[in-house]
Amino acid sequence: MYTGLLHLHNLLRWIILILLVVNIVRHFTAANNPFTATDKKLGLFLMIAAHTTLLLGIYQWFAGSWGFQNIQNLGMAVVMKDSVYRFWAIEHLTGTLIGIVLITLGKGVAKRNFPDAVKHKRSAILYLLALVIILAVVPWPFRAGIARPWFPGM
Repeated sequence: MYTGLLHLHNLLRWIILILLVVNIVRHFTAANNPFTATDKKLGLFLMIAAHTTLLLGIYQWFAGSWGFQNIQNLGMAVVMKDSVYRFWAIEHLTGTLIGIVLITLGKGVAKRNFPDAVKHKRSAILYLLALVIILAVVPWPFRAGIARPWFPGM
């Protein structure tokens, strides 16, 4: 079960990245257009994917061997001194949480009583910040020690 959830977590990162790019491009290009139901739905799909990934990640952090168990077994001092342990126990979780908070704030802009141009601009900026942070904390295949495959099961 753990492996299947890890693959789903890995697959959802692509959905999040694609939806982030789509939302960013849409909001930057539609700066003077009305904030439509499609804009709201794209933001909602992004937020659902991000929160689902977060729930899967929290489960993996507690149930897997790289998160909480490392801190329990080795101690926080040892975990913080090792870059691989620190990445999985602290950096990946913290960066992803910050990215998901930014996504949630970007989605929440649609509910505010702002002019449409302001909604587009704020959503685009929040989504762009989330994209940068998430790209920084994803375990890409080229990152030594923390690499994960491009696609699940590979």
